[in-house]
Amino acid sequence: MNNGSFDLGMIGLGVMGRNLLLNVADHGYLGIGYDKDPAKGAALLSSAKDPSKLRSAESFIDLVNHLSLPRKLLMLVPAGPIVDSVISDILPLLNKGDILIDGGNSHYTDTLRRVNFMKEKGIHFVGMGVSGGEQGARTGPCIMPGGDRDAWMNMKPLLESIA
Repeated sequence: MNNGSFDLGMIGLGVMGRNLLLNVADHGYLGIGYDKDPAKGAALLSSAKDPSKLRSAESFIDLVNHLSLPRKLLMLVPAGPIVDSVISDILPLLNKGDILIDGGNSHYTDTLRRVNFMKEKGIHFVGMGVSGGEQGARTGPCIMPGGDRDAWMNMKPLLESIA
């Protein structure tokens, strides 16, 4: 089932994830976020200029079910094993052609391994450095995406608008 109204899903609503998703909403996109800590979802909504453009998901299933196709998901979780854990949990919920972005500045060898693994599954995987800290995430981060052209063309309008 896909209710398909949200443009971007954010996994991880800490300082960077929350502020980046607020930036997305400020630029006219609809964003939905998930964090294992429900208080972080509440903080997202209470920080929004227009809460109608944002939603806090209760689970990965809830998150995925509310995204338009192809789904665009951005992970802002600590680099390392946590990224692989999130991929393992979210992968069964994704469809071929969906886009999963790692914004946690992972080591390039980990990103290459994940790109190849996800490509075998038909999922676009993008490694995307995000620079500028809390203020940059909120008002215009420096973003450095790397991935295949199809993923870039799909993400370009959203990413260029928030940068």
